[in-house]
Amino acid sequence: MKKQRLPFFSIVKYFSVTLMVSSLLIANNAISQNNTDTSFTPSGKLWGLAYGDYAFKMNSDPLNRGVNNQYTGIKKNESLFQFRRIYLGYDYEISRKFSANFLLAHEEDEVSTAIASPTTSGDLLTNNKSSLFIKLASVTWKNIFKGSNLSFGQLYTPSTVLLADKVWDYRCIERTISDIRRTPHYDFGFRLDGTILDKKDQEIGYNLMVGNGTAAKPENDMFKWFYGDVYTKLFDKKLIIDLYADYTRINWTNNWHHDRSMLKGLIAYSTPKFTIGAEAFTNTIRKDNIATKSILLSDTIDTKASCISIFSRGQIYKNILGFFVRYDSYNPTSNNNNSIYTAYSPLNTNYNPNTKEEFFTAGLDYSPIPQIHIMPNIWYNKYINSAPSIKDNGEDLVLRLSFYYIYGK
Repeated sequence: MKKQRLPFFSIVKYFSVTLMVSSLLIANNAISQNNTDTSFTPSGKLWGLAYGDYAFKMNSDPLNRGVNNQYTGIKKNESLFQFRRIYLGYDYEISRKFSANFLLAHEEDEVSTAIASPTTSGDLLTNNKSSLFIKLASVTWKNIFKGSNLSFGQLYTPSTVLLADKVWDYRCIERTISDIRRTPHYDFGFRLDGTILDKKDQEIGYNLMVGNGTAAKPENDMFKWFYGDVYTKLFDKKLIIDLYADYTRINWTNNWHHDRSMLKGLIAYSTPKFTIGAEAFTNTIRKDNIATKSILLSDTIDTKASCISIFSRGQIYKNILGFFVRYDSYNPTSNNNNSIYTAYSPLNTNYNPNTKEEFFTAGLDYSPIPQIHIMPNIWYNKYINSAPSIKDNGEDLVLRLSFYYIYGK
């Protein structure tokens, strides 16, 4: 009997098509009008940023389980100077209605893997020198209808950068919880974002996007990634509540329905002097975990992962000295059953069902001028075994002197 498509997927698919067609019709109508504005002068701005560290590895996990962090593979008592991100961007105001941006990036998210095994690296050339890639390249039609903008190209997705990164505000120390697990924070596609209500003391907004799901890489399958985000800011915009969801198919045959769907929420109270907040997600990757019963028997079960992050940041002295602290608890194992299965092997290595993780960071932020930050901090990740075949826990502990600077903005 032929299987039916998921209702959720169909609804999202038809909604996305309707959204794109409606946007194009609005655009066509607007083009037919005379929008010449001789009082406007096009202008652009070149900008950039960089951040990195001096890092000393105090302790190292012997099993190198930190697939998603930059210190896996670095041995105990080793040290390094490193850039973890370098940007060179250009923003251009084409007209009152249109703008464009372009961003070159070097992101050393996997520097440790490059050190341990040069054949599997982050943004490095074959000779292990740092390289750049095109991270953003897009055009935005501003106020395509009241309160909303339509963007096309390689864009930030609703998952992290548009809100969660800004609330945490220390991407230079560590990525947010969904970004750590490689939910795309930029992608090629269409994005519609805007505000439903925007007053002095409150705001309601949204971000909707459909993209390839491959970040800076070309599309490699027939499936698209659907992103949606709604948020509100209350009580003089100090209380922030954000709800995010995404969905994509990975493989889809009569015998194998392999997909993923994430739900994520954020709540924070934020003022210029102090912020406290929490972010959490659940992510179901259907038929992604090969669970072994015996040498000849295994099942393909779901991966059901969850994570919660609690964080705070604030000012200690007049925007010159600040602090930050964060704790994450990650559990990819809620669908494991060790009384039945003896081993687990994930198809998606970003969600390893064998290991729970606890992450902690804390530090100070010294800023002699607003564009420059010097941040002594502790970076700690603990690995807790959750499968019968793994016996030992482990940890990565790094002492860092991090730096961050920005120009042109």
